[in-house]
Amino acid sequence: MTQPTPPASATPASQPPAAPAAPEVFKNRIFAIKTTSKQERTVADNILKAIETKATDIRVSSIIVPNELQGYVLVETPEERNRIEQLVELIAHARVVTKGETSLAEVGHFLVPKPVVAGIDEGTIVELIAGPFKGEKAVVKRVDSGKEEITVELYEAVVPIPITVRGDNVRVVEKVSDQ
Repeated sequence: MTQPTPPASATPASQPPAAPAAPEVFKNRIFAIKTTSKQERTVADNILKAIETKATDIRVSSIIVPNELQGYVLVETPEERNRIEQLVELIAHARVVTKGETSLAEVGHFLVPKPVVAGIDEGTIVELIAGPFKGEKAVVKRVDSGKEEITVELYEAVVPIPITVRGDNVRVVEKVSDQ
């Protein structure tokens, strides 16, 4: 004798499969932390150290110390503002979290590196800070932005010899004036 089969609606196979658990999604925010002047790098290092040593359970995705924004450190985090204020209390030289959040569009230009030769034009007087002519002053004759190199002629040389150096091996002494 066979047993009657239950109706199809009652079988476990007819039930829809359980939806997979949704992954936890965090919306990262960017906060600006005001610091003591000239202590931006120290504050960033101290935040990193506090996170690595588990001195705090506050999550931080990234820390940005832009050279153009003196006195501030940018922190990307999924945490709320009050949690970042708690972090600031733990960190030496960190003063206060500025009001509101900062958008990625506002800080995006800090994330793009500037060319080494930016701000150096033909005719600019530079000082060589590396290589065999270290300490010598020179006049810029040509700027190659693609290779980030400049061609200079030594300022006080009897015979003008063009020398090509990397853009980070010079320091601008005097800008060329537009007259």
